[in-house]
Amino acid sequence: MSIEKVREYFKQYNKQNDVIEHKESSATVELAAQAVGVIPARIAKTLSFKNKEGDNAILIVTAGDAKIDNKKFKAEFGHKAKMLTPGEVIEYIGHEIGGVCPFAIKNEQVKVYLDLSMKRFETVFPAAGSSNSSIELTCDELEKFSNADKWIDVCKGYEDIQD
Repeated sequence: MSIEKVREYFKQYNKQNDVIEHKESSATVELAAQAVGVIPARIAKTLSFKNKEGDNAILIVTAGDAKIDNKKFKAEFGHKAKMLTPGEVIEYIGHEIGGVCPFAIKNEQVKVYLDLSMKRFETVFPAAGSSNSSIELTCDELEKFSNADKWIDVCKGYEDIQD
């Protein structure tokens, strides 16, 4: 089970007990916000895209209220944004849709990027490998624990919303 892989992954940081397993689904931003008890913007959603070569994936973690800006994406990565199919998500990431997160990734060549849309918040809540799990992290912790390549600006639609 992916949540167990994520818990195991967090042992190296002594954070395995911080993984929360919800009774209800947290598979969408709205459901996750309800499960955690925060506004949807504080849910750190992990989006999976094909890399430029099309032979692997990149993960972009964004605030729950942000949307990918295709122009910004192309400027950052040099190609159009193309999301992975559900099968490719399992193949490259190892977590099912609804539980995709930047931790315990199956393919270690997958690069993780964090979008600036999350920097508005002291803490955010990414999924933890299942459709009913999450973990509360500061942006600095998210950067460290996800082994993020860098912070990027590829989103729109969130600029005026604060918690």
